[in-house]
Amino acid sequence: MVTDYYLPTLGGVQTVIKAHRESLEQDGHEVTVFAPLSAPSTDPAIVRLPTARRFAPDGYPFTWSPAAAAELLTAELRARRIDVVHVHTEMFAALAGFEAAGAIGIPVVQTMHGRIDVYTRSVLPMPSVTTALLAVMHRRRMSHGRASIDPAQPYARTRTARRMWRLMVSQANHADQVIVPSAHFASKLIAQGVRTPVTVLSNGLEASVLDDIGEPVTRVVDADEPLRVLWCGRLSPEKRPQVFVDAIAQVPGITADMFGDGVAGGAVRRRVAGLPARRIVVHGGVPQARVLAAMREAHVVVSSSLDFDNQPMVLLEAIASGLPVIVTDPDLAESLPPGGRLVTRTPDAAGLATALRELRDAPALVTRMSAAAVAHRDHVAQTTHRDALLRVYDAARAAGA
Repeated sequence: MVTDYYLPTLGGVQTVIKAHRESLEQDGHEVTVFAPLSAPSTDPAIVRLPTARRFAPDGYPFTWSPAAAAELLTAELRARRIDVVHVHTEMFAALAGFEAAGAIGIPVVQTMHGRIDVYTRSVLPMPSVTTALLAVMHRRRMSHGRASIDPAQPYARTRTARRMWRLMVSQANHADQVIVPSAHFASKLIAQGVRTPVTVLSNGLEASVLDDIGEPVTRVVDADEPLRVLWCGRLSPEKRPQVFVDAIAQVPGITADMFGDGVAGGAVRRRVAGLPARRIVVHGGVPQARVLAAMREAHVVVSSSLDFDNQPMVLLEAIASGLPVIVTDPDLAESLPPGGRLVTRTPDAAGLATALRELRDAPALVTRMSAAAVAHRDHVAQTTHRDALLRVYDAARAAGA
């Protein structure tokens, strides 16, 4: 597996790869993860790619140079007799993975995890300039001739967005198989010209995480306690953490914990500082185990993301923990149990505040939603989806042959 970011940094792609690796190894397969790392790896199955010394966008180690990464990968793929290269990102580690696999003749599976058009617009400085530079650098190592983007779609109307969609579609079309964790994102990719076979395959949680969570308990909100709300993700504009903070500020009788860090961290902390003490506690970046421990104490998890996320792993962790989930993006309801989710009527802070009031004022509803989450727990286990993942690998190998 080749990725531009991996553990110990916190994020959905990292936890997906960790889940894939554990599940496949338990089934008797050998898995090697190639990624840029902050420090040398002590795990022989995790190989550090050449990494920039002073450049870490959004706090993640950055693969550099692509040529050096491709050279290392080519040697390692040969030495380890790799059968399939599974690429999880779209930056330079991923490009090096394609280049090395192509040099040896190994099939490539590409998972499209999310909307880099939204991510780059929200995170990169001067996106009109930096996305152009990124697209040029990407195109030097991978042709973009296979992508013709439809500007009529609302998400592709700007030149900046079309650059990133062209990058995503081109990379998908260079793979032998494509995996997308949600139908709503898969439909967009196909509409924009992805011709590689696409499999919609849900993410899942590995057995060790389910063991850490333990048997979930149906939530009961006592009459004398506040509704305890949890938010987890990058503190980054595309995740809209400030919408969450503004919603909490409107609803008394609620306390909240936020986990994660990022470019919007300063703005979030300044806003939280203006609220009464302990209404919201911002914990920063923490290990996954700390998030799971917080879930055991919470009553509900909120996602404030809109038109960005594909299938956030934190929502699967919430369901496995027996937690109701509130989402502001209707697309994210796809992977959640009907009785265990609540979609806000509007995606703004006012809409989220209304949903929070509804749960605050109806503790019996919290319990019913929690019971639905508990009943859905088996559906979020990685072992449930392992055979489908292996079938995609087999299809890639057959196409390569």
